[in-house]
Amino acid sequence: MKVTTEKLGQSKVQLTIEIPEEQFEESLQRAYKTVVQKITVPGFRKGKAPRKVLESMYGKEILLEDALQDAVPRACSEAIEAAQDEYTAVSSPEYDIVSAEIGKPIVFKATFEIKPEVALGEYKGIKLEKTAVEVAKEAIDTEIRKMQQRYAKLIVVEDEAAQEGDTVTIDFEGKIDEVPFEGGKGENYPLELGSHTFIPGFEDQLIGVKTGETKDITVTFPTEYPAENLAGKDAVFTVTVKEIKRKELAPLDDEFAKDVSEFDSMQELRNDIANKLKEAAEKKAENQLRLAAVKKVSENTQVEIPQAMIDNRVNQMINDFAYHLATQGITLEKYLEGTNTKIEDIKAYYEGEARSTVKADLVLEAVAKAEGIKATAEDVEKQIKRMAEQYKQEPEKIREALEKQGQLSGLEFGIMLDKAVDFVVEHAKVEIVPAQTAEAAGAPKESNAGETKATKEKTAK
Repeated sequence: MKVTTEKLGQSKVQLTIEIPEEQFEESLQRAYKTVVQKITVPGFRKGKAPRKVLESMYGKEILLEDALQDAVPRACSEAIEAAQDEYTAVSSPEYDIVSAEIGKPIVFKATFEIKPEVALGEYKGIKLEKTAVEVAKEAIDTEIRKMQQRYAKLIVVEDEAAQEGDTVTIDFEGKIDEVPFEGGKGENYPLELGSHTFIPGFEDQLIGVKTGETKDITVTFPTEYPAENLAGKDAVFTVTVKEIKRKELAPLDDEFAKDVSEFDSMQELRNDIANKLKEAAEKKAENQLRLAAVKKVSENTQVEIPQAMIDNRVNQMINDFAYHLATQGITLEKYLEGTNTKIEDIKAYYEGEARSTVKADLVLEAVAKAEGIKATAEDVEKQIKRMAEQYKQEPEKIREALEKQGQLSGLEFGIMLDKAVDFVVEHAKVEIVPAQTAEAAGAPKESNAGETKATKEKTAK
């Protein structure tokens, strides 16, 4: 088999392949075994007519189309596999038959996209900024208030109207066009007003109602509601409030700390919260540094990204989105219908992110290649152990699942990319800059943090 390779830019290849007559004969024989099952030849049972008889009656060309469908992809796959050290195909080939005549060599062209060569820009000694971490008093206060709310006692309110934050016990029955519907009735149901666990607008209309009162509430089911028979429809719920409970907050003192934690004093509890907030903020700052490193190296590098790689990543992102919807009982088709969105709109939405992600992977892979960075067996074992702890399974089971699903190589690839990021960060010039707020450093949104003094520039080697 003769193969001529022509590169069409950085990310496309065209092969001209010549299949020898004797090699194509094997495909003709396979085609005969398929075609003979479909044709009735007088004097022979179906599927039993000899090839010569079949060809004499219908001509040798009767096998040509099926033989080409067999031979062309086979020959192309062999050619790509033989050249795997030269390039990696990332799209399915498009075929163009140049000459196809029985008794002569078959010639065709195959065009496909390949993983592009990456001309790395600057990746050592790049300048980066890392946010200094400081946890403000307000951030700690916010966490304490959350704990106070979480451990509050519920006290029955007799003669007062329900307000946001109260827990009401209700009986309810919903109707659409005055007809009850399945799942629309409940008794002694506890509902915290303001929790947004019911249909939008339901809880708001119970504010101001007293124990023993009955009220009709009108709501509209969201268009993306899981139950298709209810989605987008108006409903009226008749609701009776049977009991109202209000939170009674405990004093924020040492006794509170003892009741809600392992600590004996409020100061110890505050210190523990501060440490946890700082740890989370430092982790976020480190992640932001790594993202900035990848972005910087990507910006420094020019590479022609094959559309096939972008399309594949977009499809992965859409599959992830569909899985997320499924966990909420919504299909992708129902989401598209309910939001009046086309699948092309979703693809366009993800394309920019997909392009950036694919480029980052290509650049980091090039860094790894340039620096001889690989995922070692020890690296893989450590990652499998972490996954085992996360999913509460034995490491051997995790490895078996990865091997069975063909995902072990993907795990190794991900580890290699992470190590490439480590290398870039370790060899960067990192300046520690003052934190603007605790939110910027990773603390809760309700809190603020004061500025810290500028620190030194650090060069990791």
